[in-house]
Amino acid sequence: MLKSQVPFFVCSLAFIVATPQAANSGRAKVLPVKNVLVAPANTSSVKSPAAPSKKSKFSLPAPDQQQMKFVHAYIKNNDDCLLTVKHRSEGPFAIIDSVLGRYGLPLELKYLAVIESDLKPTALSRVGAKGPWQLMPGTAHELGLKVNRRADERVNYYKSTRAAAKYLKDLHREFKDWLLVLAAYNGGPRPVYRAIRKSHSRNFWVLQRYLPAESRLHVKRFIATAYYFERADSLAARPAAAPAPMANYAVSKSKPQETQESADEKFSRLMKESAGSLKTSSELLDQNY
Repeated sequence: MLKSQVPFFVCSLAFIVATPQAANSGRAKVLPVKNVLVAPANTSSVKSPAAPSKKSKFSLPAPDQQQMKFVHAYIKNNDDCLLTVKHRSEGPFAIIDSVLGRYGLPLELKYLAVIESDLKPTALSRVGAKGPWQLMPGTAHELGLKVNRRADERVNYYKSTRAAAKYLKDLHREFKDWLLVLAAYNGGPRPVYRAIRKSHSRNFWVLQRYLPAESRLHVKRFIATAYYFERADSLAARPAAAPAPMANYAVSKSKPQETQESADEKFSRLMKESAGSLKTSSELLDQNY
C-alpha cells in the first residue's frame, strides 16, 4: 500500500454531492445492504441495456497554496508507487468505472481502491482484509461475496467492486457527505458519528480532530491520489512509461501445473476472470431489461 509519512495539512475537496465503510478494518458492523439496481417502470418486448442511475459527481477545485503542500508532500513520498499503479490501472479502472456507473456513484471513487490496495486483487492486510477494496471476511459475506476455503470472491475485481459499491451507497445514505463516507469506509461509522457529536458539525474539516488519526489521513490520501490521477499535468507528475501489453502476461493453458504463476501472470488471470464476470452480468441485465 502507499506510504503515509506526510504531515497533516488542512486541504479541501469540494464535493457537489455527498456517500457510505468498505470495512478494510472490520471495526464496525456493516450496514444493511439493499439492491440498488431497479428495473425501469416501463418495459417492452424490445430488449435494451438497463439505464444506469444518475451518477453523482464531485469536483476537484484548484487548491490553494497550503492545500498544495499536503498534495505535493504525499505525491513526493509515493511517486514511484503511484507511477507503478498508474501503469496497471487501465484494466482495473475499466471494470470499476462500469460498476460505479451502474450504481450511480462518482467514478472518482475508483481512487479509493488505489489507496486501499494499490489496485492489487490479492492484496492482504495484517488484519485479514483482502482484495482491491480490502474487505474483511464478515463484511464481504454480508455484502454477498463467497469467502471460504474453496473460493474468495474478494479477489474478483467485478464482484468485489459491486460489493464495495453497495456498501458505499449505504454509507452515503447515512452521512450525505463523501468525505465522511471515506472516513467511515476506513474506520467504520461509529467513530464518525462520535466525531459529529463532539464537534457539533458534519463538516469533515471541522470534525476531523475528533477522528482517529488513520481515518483523517485516509481521507487526505484519497484527495492527494485523486489530484495525482485527475490533474497530473498541473501537479507536474512524471509521465508514465508505456505499460507492457496485457497479452504478454497471458497464462498459457499448456504450462505444466508445477510452474508457478508470476505476479504479472496472476494479475492478468484475475483481471480476465473479473472481466468475464462483468461481461456475463451485463449480458444478463440486457436480457432482463
